[in-house]
Amino acid sequence: MTLELTLALLKHVAFAARKLHEERKTLFFSQFVCATTPLFFAAGKAMVTAAEYGHNSWDLLVQVDQREGDETMKFKIRVKGDLHIGGLMLKLVEKIKAPQDWSDHALWWEQKNSWLLKTHWTLDKYGVQADAALRFTPQHKALCLVLPNMKTIRLTVTFSAVVFKAVVEICRALNIRRSEELSLLKPMDDSKKKKKKDKGKEEAEDDIIDMDNISGPAGTGLYSKTMTATYDPESGTPASATSLWFGENPLTASQPNVPPDELAKMFQPLSMEDKAAINAGWLDSSSSLMEQGIQENDRLLLRFKYHCFFDLNPKYDAVRITQLYEQARWSILLEEIECTEEEMLMFASLQYHICKLTMSAKPVDHSDEPEIDEVEAALAHLETTLEGRSTDRILINIGFISMPKRLLRTFKDYWFVFRDTSISYYKNKESANGEPIEQLHLRGCEVVPDVNVTEKKFGIKLLLPVADGMNEVYIRCENETQYAKWKAACILASKGKTMAYSSYRTEVKNIQSFLQMKSLAPPPGQASPDVDSMEMNAECFVSPRYTKKYKAKQVKMALLTTRILEAHQNISQLSLMDAKMRFIQAWQSLPEFGITYYIVRFRGCKKDEILGVSNNRLIRIDMSTRLPLTTWRFANMKQWNVNWEIRQVAIEFDQNVWVAFTCQSCDCRVVHEYIGGYIFLSTRAKDQNETLDEELFRKLTGGQE
Repeated sequence: MTLELTLALLKHVAFAARKLHEERKTLFFSQFVCATTPLFFAAGKAMVTAAEYGHNSWDLLVQVDQREGDETMKFKIRVKGDLHIGGLMLKLVEKIKAPQDWSDHALWWEQKNSWLLKTHWTLDKYGVQADAALRFTPQHKALCLVLPNMKTIRLTVTFSAVVFKAVVEICRALNIRRSEELSLLKPMDDSKKKKKKDKGKEEAEDDIIDMDNISGPAGTGLYSKTMTATYDPESGTPASATSLWFGENPLTASQPNVPPDELAKMFQPLSMEDKAAINAGWLDSSSSLMEQGIQENDRLLLRFKYHCFFDLNPKYDAVRITQLYEQARWSILLEEIECTEEEMLMFASLQYHICKLTMSAKPVDHSDEPEIDEVEAALAHLETTLEGRSTDRILINIGFISMPKRLLRTFKDYWFVFRDTSISYYKNKESANGEPIEQLHLRGCEVVPDVNVTEKKFGIKLLLPVADGMNEVYIRCENETQYAKWKAACILASKGKTMAYSSYRTEVKNIQSFLQMKSLAPPPGQASPDVDSMEMNAECFVSPRYTKKYKAKQVKMALLTTRILEAHQNISQLSLMDAKMRFIQAWQSLPEFGITYYIVRFRGCKKDEILGVSNNRLIRIDMSTRLPLTTWRFANMKQWNVNWEIRQVAIEFDQNVWVAFTCQSCDCRVVHEYIGGYIFLSTRAKDQNETLDEELFRKLTGGQE
C-alpha cells in the first residue's frame, strides 16, 4: 500500500471517528434532556418547561352541587395562582355545560371553613393551592326553623351571609319587626328526645310548613311592599293595621296547649346548669351559617334573644306579639323562669282566655288600638309642671338588707318623703323637717316587685347602684293604691324622671290594672263560676310541678279549674291582642325575667359560679345557694374586651372596679356578644324607617381574634 493511500485512509477513519463521536455526544445530550426536562405542548400555546408548569398552574378539584336533583359532580380545572375567583367560576360553568342558572352559586372552601365571596381576589390572595378542595354550592338553602310557638317551618335562607343578615331576611319573610331582638339557637342534643323523634320522623315531616310555597324565597315575605308602617301624610298617624296591608298571616294565630302528658315529657331546665346549657347554643351573629357547621335542612330555633322589646305596636306587630307571647308561655310552662303559685294561676287564666278567643269564629280586629294624641299628652305634661312638683308623704313600712344573702329583718315604720328622684326617710312625721336618717338616690336603680295580692303583700325591692355592685332595699306598702303610686314613682326616678312627668298617672293606672289581674278572687258583685258547666283541662295551663301539688285527681281538677276560672273573670273583657300584651307585660314583671345564665369562673377563684346577663346589668350568683352576690350595671361600664388566647372576658367599671372571668359552659364569644348586643339595643330610637346601624352592631358584638 502506498504512502498516499495510507494517509488518505487514516484521514477518512479519523473523520468517521470524529463524526461518530459527535453523533454519540448529541444523542447522549438529547437522551439526558428528554429524561430530565420533558416538553409539553398545548394547541395554540407556547411550549413551557416542567418547572414553569409546576410553578404557575395546577389541577384544582371542585365539587359542584346542583340545585335540582341529588347528583353531585366533580371537575378538575387547570388554574394559575393569579386567576381570580370570578374567572374560576366562569371556567367551571363553561366546563359543566349544564343549562342552569348558576348565579346563586359560590365557592366554599372545606378545609378553611370559609366562603370565597370576593370574586376579584386571586387564588394566591386567598391562599388556595393544589391541595384545596372547593365546593361550588348555592348560597341560598332550605333551613328548618322551630318558631317560638313550637311550629316548624321550612324557609330558604342565605347560608353565605352572616347570621345577623340571615335573621333580618327571616324576619322580613315572616313579617316580624325589630329583627335585631331575635337570633338563631341550636337545639339541645337530648338522646331520649332524639329516639322519640326518630320513631315519628315521617309524621313530623308532614307537620313542617313550607314557607317558600306561601311567601316565596326569603326576602319577599308575606307582605307586598315594605316592612315599615305606612303613615298618613296629614295627621302623621299610622294609616292602617298590618292585617289590611300585609294580608292574613298564618303565624298570628296562637297554638293550642299541649296535653299534660306531652307537656311532662318536654325538657324542663330546673337547675342553673340546665339553663346555662340551653343558652350556650346561640349562633355567632358575625359568622355565616355554614361557617358554624349548619347544613341544608338542619333544624334551628328562632327565638327572641335580647329581652328588651322596642316599640311593640298591636297595629303592626301581630306576628311579633303572637310569637313573643308563645315564647313567654312556654318559658312559664317549662319553668324556664320561676313564678309564684299566684302568678302561675294568673298566667293560666290569660292562656285560657287567649285559647278561648282564638278558637272562636269571631274575626280579630287589630286596628281598634286607641291612638295617643301627642298634643293632649304635651298639654297634660305642661299642666302638671305648672301645678308644681307635688311631693307624696306617706307612712309606710321599710326593711333593709345591706347584702342580698342576709335574712330579711323585721319591718319597721318610718316617715317617707319622695322628692324628685330620691327617697328620704325619717323616724317620724315631726322630724321630717330636719336631716333624714338616709337618702336613697334612685337614678339608675332596678325596681323589682315583691307582691302577693292574695296575702295582701305589696313590696318593692330596689337595687341601688354602688361602686362595687348593687345594694338591696326592701319597701313594704300598706295597700294597692299606695304600692301603685310608689312603684310608678320609683320606675320614673330610675330613668331620671320625676312624678311631674306626663306618664306618671298612666303608669299608676297600669300597675293598678295589673294588680287587679293578679287577684284570684272574682270581681265584687259577680258569682263564682260554675265549674261543672265549663269544659277546660286545667292541667294544660300550668307547669307540671303545680299539678303535682294535689294528690287526688278529682280534687286537683276541681280546685285548679275553680281558681283559674275565678282569676279569668278579672280579664274576661280583654280582646285577644290585649290579652297577649297583658301576658307579655306580666312575664316582664317577673324578678327573673330577661336574665340569661352562664357558668363562669372569675379570676382568682377556684370554683365555678353563675353569671347572669340582663339587658342592663351583670349578676354574680352563687351556684350552690342560687343567691346573687354582686351586681354590675352596664351604665357604669367603661370598657370590656376579650383575651382570645386564654378566652377571658375582662370588664372595667367606674371607680377602678375590674371584673374578669372565663366561660365554662360556652365559648366566651357568646357572652361577649350578649353584652355588646344589649349595649347596641340601648342606642335605638324611634325611627319610621326602622334602619339599623349594622356596622355598629358588628363592632360591639363581633370581637377580633
